[in-house]
Amino acid sequence: MHNGERLKSAGPSPGIRATSFGNGHRSANISDNSGQNLAPTSIGAVEQGVPPLEGESVGRRSWSRADRKNLLIWVVIGLLAPAVFVWAALHVIHRPPAFDVQNQDVQNQLPTKALMAFGIALATWVVARREKRPLAAYGIPLDKAFGARFWEGGVWGFAMLPAVAGILGLFGHFRIESVALNGAAALRYGIGWGAVFLAVSINEELAFRGYWLFLMARSMRFWPAATFLSVLFAVAHLANPGETVIGILHVFVIGMFFCLTIRRTGTLWFALGFHATWDWAETFFFGTPDSGLIGAGHFLNTSFQGANWLTGGSTGPEGSVVALLVLLVYAVLIHLRFAKALYPDRPL
Repeated sequence: MHNGERLKSAGPSPGIRATSFGNGHRSANISDNSGQNLAPTSIGAVEQGVPPLEGESVGRRSWSRADRKNLLIWVVIGLLAPAVFVWAALHVIHRPPAFDVQNQDVQNQLPTKALMAFGIALATWVVARREKRPLAAYGIPLDKAFGARFWEGGVWGFAMLPAVAGILGLFGHFRIESVALNGAAALRYGIGWGAVFLAVSINEELAFRGYWLFLMARSMRFWPAATFLSVLFAVAHLANPGETVIGILHVFVIGMFFCLTIRRTGTLWFALGFHATWDWAETFFFGTPDSGLIGAGHFLNTSFQGANWLTGGSTGPEGSVVALLVLLVYAVLIHLRFAKALYPDRPL
């Protein structure tokens, strides 16, 4: 129930008491004047098949002045400031060689990705302090950091690429040619690329599915907010060299998939693990293009043969229709694995 609204009742007005849960979300309990609870409700009750309480708002909630101010602060600290620092580092302080999509190395990727991850994490912490909320309210409970959900997501993310490559390989469209790295070099690059893609995952998940998702869901409910932000997530990838229509569609679909995991698990940790290991499997382990970029220092030499719409072409496996189909199967498995929604449909 939002400020300024009242419950319609023929008798004495019931009292409303907000209840906080361990994941940082809240629901409301209604009690009569004696203090006895009459019924619990939550913002996600409608999706769970429970009708809203009489007088409970299910329409659009307008942003307050404080919401707009906090969003502006979050954008400046988390998006604009890191972009300015990265631009200054690359064009004023140090001028790197010309951009080469075929030679993206750990040394030129890790500093910028880490800075961007730090910026968005700092911005999220700042708005949490301003709103007096725990980070868990935005789906980032620190007591579950890098816990079971993160590693489970990591297993799912890594396993998706062998699934895609295996299907293509059955029809002669994918082949492992040789091992490119051994021993210490493989370990060094494996750890280095792992750090890069952990930073990428933190940056992109907190940017598109952290505080912003929480704020948008409060206004328009979870799935409209997820759709809007997944479109922006796809648009943000348009500038990547070598992207294709199917590749951009895949970015949108995987954005929606990550939102599904957040809705069902209640946190971003599954999505964070999945995102990091999917990128790591592409760039390091299998040595394939990742959104059109190819990393130096990969474990396997692999090759694809066939039409671009089937193999992904310059985009990499995520530009393949096979990856889209596998992702849809994954969505069904997530639905079965996590049957109950834990992230509220409209956070309080």
